[in-house]
Amino acid sequence: MRDTERLQGDLDSLLLWSRDWQMEFNVGKCRVMHLSRGNGQHRYVLGGQEIQRVSEQKDLGVLIADNLKPSAHCVTVYKQVSRVLAMMQRIYHYLQEEGDSRSSVFTRHCMVRPLIEYCTAAWSPYYQKDKVLLERIQHRFTRMFPELKFLPYEERLVKLGLWTLEERRNRADLIDVYKLVKGLVNNPFDIFFEKSTNSHLRGHSWKLNTSRCHMDPMKYFFSVRVVDRWNKLPQEAIDSNSVDVFKSRLQRIRDAQMSFFTDVPAFY
Repeated sequence: MRDTERLQGDLDSLLLWSRDWQMEFNVGKCRVMHLSRGNGQHRYVLGGQEIQRVSEQKDLGVLIADNLKPSAHCVTVYKQVSRVLAMMQRIYHYLQEEGDSRSSVFTRHCMVRPLIEYCTAAWSPYYQKDKVLLERIQHRFTRMFPELKFLPYEERLVKLGLWTLEERRNRADLIDVYKLVKGLVNNPFDIFFEKSTNSHLRGHSWKLNTSRCHMDPMKYFFSVRVVDRWNKLPQEAIDSNSVDVFKSRLQRIRDAQMSFFTDVPAFY
């Protein structure tokens, strides 16, 4: 039996289940997305009604495109956060607490950083145009300070104690791997990675095997893109006994080698 027939059979079974339990699906809200170049674009039906085909669909807050590239989601995030920053700029003097700074408002504000960093393991951009687009958000924020407005971006970050957004995404990847290695999350480690058994490799004791990929979407998946950077960590970081200690040791690595968390030389 072909995969398309199996999937249509599953849809028919779901329809019967929904009718038995009087919880029928709203077919008008259902969508189907076809992936891969060789996809036959098969028509799927539910209750006699064809399911609408789409090229983009939001799932759990992440906009997924049929080419699996994150560009569309990056544009969506940029627009959302730009609106929030514009609002913050207008009402900032009402938000500022005594002795507080705009960097802490930016860091803690429930409408800014979560939008930028939500689920980045699933959509972290790899095209430079997308990275630059997102970095404009922090460019704009750091220019809100009159005394910093005309300084280069790198100097503004240093004075505010901020990392670039690209660095924070790569840092978040490493933290996710650490949690998987230490068993701090429900997802099993071996779903994403395979520990290297090569005893002749230099470096720490938790090296990961590198996967070979030919297409960009797969090459930049979380389980592939993070491997090289993880394998370069010192043993001291791997031996951290808590997430907080691991984060502090990542900070030390950045202080000693700022380029460690950057994919390519930045020109933001």
